[in-house]
Amino acid sequence: MNNLQVVIDAGHGGTDPGAVSGNIYEKDLTLMISKYMYEQFQKRGIPVTLIRDTDETISPDERVRRILAAYGDNPNVVILSNHINSSTTPSSEGAEVIYALRNNSTLAENVLQAFANSGQVVRKFYQRRLPSDTSKDYYFIHRNTGSKTQPLIIEYGFINNPTDLARIQNNYKTYVDNIVDAVIATFNGEEILPDDENVYIVKAGDTLYSIAKKFNTTVDEIKRLNNLTSNTLSIGQVLRIPNSSSDNVPETPIGTYTVKAGDTLYGIANKFNTTVDEIKRLNNLTSNILSIGQVLKIPGLNNDETPTPDIPVITGNYTVKKGDTLYSIAQKYNTTVDEIKRLNNLTSNTLSIGQVLKIPNLSNDNNTNTNNTYTVVSGDTLWSIARKFNTTVDEIKKLNNLTNNMLSIGQVLKIPSNNSSNNYTTYTVKAGDSLWSISRKYGTTVDAIKSLNGLSSNNLAIGQILKIPN
Repeated sequence: MNNLQVVIDAGHGGTDPGAVSGNIYEKDLTLMISKYMYEQFQKRGIPVTLIRDTDETISPDERVRRILAAYGDNPNVVILSNHINSSTTPSSEGAEVIYALRNNSTLAENVLQAFANSGQVVRKFYQRRLPSDTSKDYYFIHRNTGSKTQPLIIEYGFINNPTDLARIQNNYKTYVDNIVDAVIATFNGEEILPDDENVYIVKAGDTLYSIAKKFNTTVDEIKRLNNLTSNTLSIGQVLRIPNSSSDNVPETPIGTYTVKAGDTLYGIANKFNTTVDEIKRLNNLTSNILSIGQVLKIPGLNNDETPTPDIPVITGNYTVKKGDTLYSIAQKYNTTVDEIKRLNNLTSNTLSIGQVLKIPNLSNDNNTNTNNTYTVVSGDTLWSIARKFNTTVDEIKKLNNLTNNMLSIGQVLKIPSNNSSNNYTTYTVKAGDSLWSISRKYGTTVDAIKSLNGLSSNNLAIGQILKIPN
């Protein structure tokens, strides 16, 4: 069990009641939950410490001191800080889990899945940053409990939602039993899968296609059940999964696709909502190299239906500059090294300054204000694309007549040309501003603002004038 050690923190206590609803206090519910959790870890033979077992007032500093005094600061120490949520919106319901910036999401994800498997509504697992210093956690339980421990804040539901409160009071033992099992399973390297409730929490790297394959269903069925209008997913998103039945799930069709100039396996996989590995497996490919005219078998493509229209690939010229590499150029124009080498008949990765390369997805025009185009891939956001091309979200939206920030894979965007001698605007710092809030406002990054202004820290002064990258 990898020397797992558990510290249980019953949130609030004493003169700090936490969230309140009528005569129900968060501090009492968290103590009840924590005592039962303590017993369950003991029964399973796991070293466990309970920070408070009475209605005791504990300061944040003392709470942290007790946590670290239990087993020290090491990666096998899991800190479970139990809480009950509250909201100004009476309809808010469900469990959520917050994990520290220093940890990966696995434990938090598994604990949230334990709630789902227990029948509780689930919201999300996430991290929260301190607005004044985004390198630090927002909550002291995360921020001050060492550099190696794995602390979680577990919100069991909403105290001011009578339905949610009743679920907590009636089912907390079931929730805790599954959470304890999830913590132990995580340290045994086991994956926590959905139970009969048929919900799934999206992980890094998931696509609707891979999830549909995992649960023997279809992309369209998952989208229908979850009212999804696009294929975009976010880590921590909770999906309802259709009941699996081999009798009513149609066999995945296999169609064919003919490779065209500018195609890559990655682009084809995105186009047909599959994966590079799946195309390679189906076609017995041992590399990512394609040839024009090559016929590929594609899972999920029915050639009897009208296929998705081809996304036009614009090929333009690029002049190699000092410091360029094939890899950096490929990254810049959303293509691959192999594709650039193929288009230019290159036999090595060596470049020379002034060399002219043909580049897919690059538009050249005699007009110096010409806009390039960019094809949206999985994981893109308007903010990440704006950063990539040194522009702003508002500029991209204006140029493409977008009314919201939603993107779809395969969407072709016009990108404003970076052709301005004034490559920054100015901003005067106001009360309450932070580098993080200013960077979000202008679609840039803290590091970019600090670099442009020669800042060595995140401290700002009211009235300070900052250069903001365009």
